Amino acid sequence: MLNDVITGSIAELLGGLSVVVTLGLAARTRSRRVGRRGVAPGGDGSAGRPARTYTLIGTRAPDGHAIQIASGRTAGTVITRPDPTGRRLQRFELTDAVLSDGTYAAEPLDWYR
Repeated sequence: MLNDVITGSIAELLGGLSVVVTLGLAARTRSRRVGRRGVAPGGDGSAGRPARTYTLIGTRAPDGHAIQIASGRTAGTVITRPDPTGRRLQRFELTDAVLSDGTYAAEPLDWYR
């Protein structure tokens, strides 16, 4: 009689344990999927960030003014922009440095064709 009780309770214990493990794995998979959906297109999560205005250091528009761009990307991001003549491309690194006009600095990295 005691043997039947122990055998029955082990089966129930294993069944309950398998249900708990299955539910835990399903919850983990669901939370990972929701976390991935929260990322903005492009994978950097910049959609929720307010845009900053950056001044491209060392560049001038044809009218002589400094070129400014708006971006929601984080400091350290490298962007590529054509020079005002359109013949060359230049890479800029966005920084947290605030300039006297209230914009942030985008420092040139190099010129290339």
